[in-house]
Amino acid sequence: MTFKSTILIHPGLGSSGPQHWQSIWEKEYGFTRIEQQEWDAPVRAEWVETINDTVNRYDPETVIIVAHSSACTAVAYWAQKYNIAIKGALLVGPSDTEADTYPPGTTGFKPVPLIKLPFKSIVVASANDYYVSLERAKLFADSWGSELINIGDAGHINAAAGFGQWDEGLEFLKRLDR
Repeated sequence: MTFKSTILIHPGLGSSGPQHWQSIWEKEYGFTRIEQQEWDAPVRAEWVETINDTVNRYDPETVIIVAHSSACTAVAYWAQKYNIAIKGALLVGPSDTEADTYPPGTTGFKPVPLIKLPFKSIVVASANDYYVSLERAKLFADSWGSELINIGDAGHINAAAGFGQWDEGLEFLKRLDR
C-alpha cells in the first residue's frame, strides 16, 4: 500500500509501543512520528508547539496527522492556535480529557476544544472505550466537523485491545489520502 501524502503519526500518553498499530504503520510504511519530549506527563503548550514545528517541515497541504487518544485533543488545540489547513487528520479513540477516567498527570488538556477544524478529519470511536463515551466522541466529531466512524466494541483501539496491524484503519487513512 502506498500513500501520496506525508503521514505524521502522533501517539497519545506514553507513546505507542512496538505492538501498537501506529508503531507498526510507522515502520511498515515509513510514516514520521511526531516526537514529543515528554510522553508521560505532557504539557499541552509543548505538544502543540512540537506538532506545529513538525507540520511546518513539510508542505502542510500534503500532511495527514494520524493521532490517537490524547493526541487528538492536542491536534484540536494546535488547530485552534494555528488554523493551518493540512490535508487531513485521522483521530482515533479521542480521550475525554474532562472525564474522571482520564489519567492524571497532564497539564492544559482540558477542556477539549469544541471548534471546527480547518481541515478534513475522521474520528474513529469505539462503543466501549474506557477513556471516552460514544456520546462524547460524537460531540467531538460533530464539533470538529469530522466524519464519525463507530467500529463497535473495540476498547481504546490500541494494542491492549488487540489492534496491531489494523487494516481497517489503513482504509480510513486511504480515504483522507485521496
